Amino acid sequence: MTWKIERTPGRPLHRTDDDHLALPLRLTRDGDHPADAELTLTPAEAEHLHAALCRALDAHPAPPSGPDRRRSVQVSPSAACIVGRA
Repeated sequence: MTWKIERTPGRPLHRTDDDHLALPLRLTRDGDHPADAELTLTPAEAEHLHAALCRALDAHPAPPSGPDRRRSVQVSPSAACIVGRA
């Protein structure tokens, strides 16, 4: 049995009524489509996820089809050395 979690096509990230962020996800098992769900994050949780994703992606160039939003990650004003991209 193989489970797969991916973004739900055509359903963008959105804010909920209680100011959380909801990411629509599609859960499939062995190719079947058993359920759609949402990953709901507080703004603080979304910021932590954003920082973690930026750190993970920092060593890789952005794909041509990706948004032009990636910048080098600053860990902390006292400890970080900010280096721009050439």
